[in-house]
Amino acid sequence: MKMRASILLICLPLIAACDPQAVADNTTRRMAADVVEAVVLRDMPAAPAKAATECILQAASVEEQRALAADYAVEAGTLTKENIRNLALRPAAQSCFAASGVPPVR
Repeated sequence: MKMRASILLICLPLIAACDPQAVADNTTRRMAADVVEAVVLRDMPAAPAKAATECILQAASVEEQRALAADYAVEAGTLTKENIRNLALRPAAQSCFAASGVPPVR
């Protein structure tokens, strides 16, 4: 019983330190990454697609990432594909592509 109490006392500050909004944002980003990568994989091999996905997500706001994550576990729709392309065309994404060796979007 003492062991359980000790573990709880050690873990309690760690649990309290978790920011629910940060956890939610990280989950949204991972879901959006899955959606973006599935779309990007149609046009390039896996390694550049992973780098392109990261660049696209860096160019996206949290709200845009939430919109992308809405297509998680389903095939991305036309609007989602258009949003991904628009994000990929942003100067920040294009600079990231160049730095990561990803071919530019045309």
